[in-house]
Parts: sequence; structure tokens; C-alpha cells
Amino acid sequence: MTFEQEWAELRAAAAARSAMRINSVPAEGGGGSSGDLVVNRDDLGRIGNDAYDLRTKVSRQGDHARPATFEAAIALTNGNFASGSAVLKVHDRWNTHLKTLLDSLAHISNHLDYTKAQHSNDDVKIQGDLAPISALSEYMK
Repeated sequence: MTFEQEWAELRAAAAARSAMRINSVPAEGGGGSSGDLVVNRDDLGRIGNDAYDLRTKVSRQGDHARPATFEAAIALTNGNFASGSAVLKVHDRWNTHLKTLLDSLAHISNHLDYTKAQHSNDDVKIQGDLAPISALSEYMK
């Protein structure tokens, strides 16, 4: 390979690299939103609210059978049935998994509320950071 051929290949590769830009749309107007991350505070709020509502329902309805299951386990155990301890084990495992699910739903709801607030704070900070640049650009004209 001659120097001119190698130089031409390197220039073409450099031109291809410089044409590739993050957060830009190609000159031919393609692109779109397929790779863009868009977060709307309203969406976060709705999802967080749904997670909170689901947690409330699961908390109320998921514990509905617990007292009866516990009473059945005690009655079976007191009646010398071997299945009493198995029913009590089911009761205990259900409680453990229900608490885990409730904690997870609360975590989702809290995280989305935090994210919503953080995005608002980020927007304010970015606007504050860009204001001096905008004024400088006007001055430079």
C-alpha cells in the first residue's frame, strides 16, 4: 500500500468519525426519537402514584387471609394434626413475601418521586448554567 492510499483511507476514517455526533440528527433529516431518552415529570408522577396505589391495595387485600390462616394453623396444631405446622409455615412465608413485595412497591414509588424532584432540580440548574452563556453569545454578536 502506498503512502497516498494509506493517507486517503485515514482521511476517510477521520471524516467518518467526525461526522458521527452524539445528540445530533443526521443532515438528511433522519434520526427521530429511537435513541433519545425522554422523561416527562407527569409520567413519573403517574407511575409513582400507580405504584403507591398498588401498594395500598396489596397491603389491604394481601393480608386478608392471614388471620384465618393463622387460626387454622393453631387449631390444627392443637388438634394434633401434623398439617398444622405446615399451614403455619405457609402463613409465615406468605407474610415474608408480602412484606418484601410491599417494600419493593414502596421503593419504586419513593424512587420515582425522588427522580421527579431531581429532574426539576436539574432543569433549574441547567437553565442557570446556560443563562450566562446565552448573555455572552448575545454580547459577541
